[in-house]
Amino acid sequence: MVYHIIYDGNCNLCATFTQVLAKFDQGNLFDYIPMQDQETLKQFKITAQDCEMGMILIDGNNPNNRWQGSNAAEEIVNLLPLGQAFILAYRSLPGMKWLGDKTYEQVRDNRYNWFGKREKTYDAPYPFGCHETDKL
Repeated sequence: MVYHIIYDGNCNLCATFTQVLAKFDQGNLFDYIPMQDQETLKQFKITAQDCEMGMILIDGNNPNNRWQGSNAAEEIVNLLPLGQAFILAYRSLPGMKWLGDKTYEQVRDNRYNWFGKREKTYDAPYPFGCHETDKL
């Protein structure tokens, strides 16, 4: 099973998150597409405007299954070992989902001001196309 993560390759925070996740996962579950790669995004019918609403997670086995923003972040954690227990606990606490959504929106909207913008787009070590299942 492979999932595609669309991230902002010009955002320092997003690139760091991608680096950490790639190091942990080693390309077993996730591959990565910077939102600046418009040619690849066209294959998924995703526009630059779509990407402005936050990271996107796509199920490689069923590309119509998609999560975006804080929902994508939650699903990524959910897919990791022991992640499901964390997400269940997180979602069971009153108000946490709302707080998580609002926090994600603030970080998304201020990511360049708070964490800086890269001069060159970060390309992850496990790009889209590195798995046999990456054929659309």
